[in-house]
Amino acid sequence: MYLIELEKHADNRGYFARTYCEREFYSHGLKTHWVQCNISFNKAKGTLRGMHFQSSPFQETKLIRCGTGAIHDVVIDLRPESGTYKQHLAIELSSENGKMLYVTEGFAHGFQTLTDNSEVVYQMSQFYSPEHSRGVRWDDPAFGIDWPRGDRIILDRDRSYPDFVG
Repeated sequence: MYLIELEKHADNRGYFARTYCEREFYSHGLKTHWVQCNISFNKAKGTLRGMHFQSSPFQETKLIRCGTGAIHDVVIDLRPESGTYKQHLAIELSSENGKMLYVTEGFAHGFQTLTDNSEVVYQMSQFYSPEHSRGVRWDDPAFGIDWPRGDRIILDRDRSYPDFVG
């Protein structure tokens, strides 16, 4: 996982920044073959989406950014051989801070919106495969995630994943 901060070139009009450069990603050993780009628009603050991933052979690497608004973004390491297995990372991504998160295969991903009208943009290394779509529960005690407080809007599917066994 890598946190990517934009190199903003600002003037009186605003700023310009590259969100992706194949040469720079390659120089850091990051997978850069994107096959799909997705947008998640969320009308209300408190919308929670996650924790999603795809199983093998359709595991995904993702480049995630919040183009409008702000989100509490969370990833969980689900790689049993990893030294950070079952640990999570939470970070704020927003249009204001311009940060992006590069997430490798083997992580579950989700977020909760911190503002109304938040838009999240994903670049994906793998095509979506409904048969390989999986998830873990957002509030599973196995992960100990401290989510922002308040009312939540969440799909029954995301609310009803079973307890994690791993």
